[in-house]
Amino acid sequence: MEIISFVQQPKKKRTITFPVRHKSYNSVSFAYTYPSEKHIFKAGKVHNDLTVKGCIAALGQGVSNFGSLIARNIKAIVISVFAIIGIAGLAIAAFFVTDYTLSHTKIITLNTQDTFDIDSLDTLMKNFALELTSDVDENGQITDSTGAAISSSLLSQPVEYQTYKVKSGDTISGIAKKFGLTNISTLISVNDIGNVRQLGAGQKLKIPSIDGIIYTVKSGDSLQKIAADNNIKLENLLDVNELTTETLTVGQQLFLPGVGLDQKTLQSRMGELFILPIKASFRWSSPYGWRADPFTGVQSFHTGTDMACPEGTPIYAAMSGKIADVGYNRTYGNYIIINHGNGYQTLYAHMSKSIATKGQYVTQGTKIGLVGSTGYSTGPHLHFMVYKNGNRIDPMTVLKK
Repeated sequence: MEIISFVQQPKKKRTITFPVRHKSYNSVSFAYTYPSEKHIFKAGKVHNDLTVKGCIAALGQGVSNFGSLIARNIKAIVISVFAIIGIAGLAIAAFFVTDYTLSHTKIITLNTQDTFDIDSLDTLMKNFALELTSDVDENGQITDSTGAAISSSLLSQPVEYQTYKVKSGDTISGIAKKFGLTNISTLISVNDIGNVRQLGAGQKLKIPSIDGIIYTVKSGDSLQKIAADNNIKLENLLDVNELTTETLTVGQQLFLPGVGLDQKTLQSRMGELFILPIKASFRWSSPYGWRADPFTGVQSFHTGTDMACPEGTPIYAAMSGKIADVGYNRTYGNYIIINHGNGYQTLYAHMSKSIATKGQYVTQGTKIGLVGSTGYSTGPHLHFMVYKNGNRIDPMTVLKK
């Protein structure tokens, strides 16, 4: 840089303007202006050679400046860090709490009043069941029948049929007993009854002379195979069906004497396979039976199965029936009980709102209420219970898979 010195005149004043734009230069210039003259200095870039020492010095200066910045603002930085951590913690906690609420229902230790609520409900269910106690076991066998084997004389004779017109008040088991049959599978199969609950007065039924079911021949079947699979003597199969040849055709129907429907088919035909009462997306949050409290680890018996889903989710009747009770108690909150006949009842608890009314008849899939968290509940869910003959059973044994 060119060095210029000035000799100050004692009586003259010096003024400084900073900066001043001059037409003769393309950048900002610095001007020292005196009463009698003007000197202009143009600012230019300083070019230094790149050296290791220069780099280290520059790095040191940067670190020093950063340290000074931290030191000057340490209080604000600490407060900001703690604020960010706090907000992040609350967000994470809110996520897991919400997820837990939707996925789980915490078991709450029941006190004396709550136990009374459950006992009262059990008593109510038994009272409902007194009118419609089932007289048929899980295999379709009529419980007060002798269950004797089919007479050998009948097995050597062709099966015969007669017609019966259903009367008001009839039951499938009552009709079977009236004609000396011991298993309701016979009437269900012979008449291809999809759901015995839909039988009505005036409907005509075919009544076979002996117990048995109808079998439709499939491709690859033979009389020997059918007889062996169903534990029937080949000659009896021939005699009962009046067969003169062992040749079968696909779609041909045979009467299998003494054979009953399998349990799953029988449950379906009896209308005992319940649909899920929640059609929307949900989570199985707690099963039926003994379970450990997720917080305390204490074992407690869970009387139904829980389906966790958002509040307001529609609840549907798992099976057709009559609304036996609509109420509220401190344990189950808003609840509905449906009497399905044949000894079955279902309970829907913790609802935010009941839609069905007492005495109303509902079909399977009818909307009856909305999911909530009333009563003893730690999150929105449906507590679903199934009773048979007044006793609680595992809902999963009757729900369609």
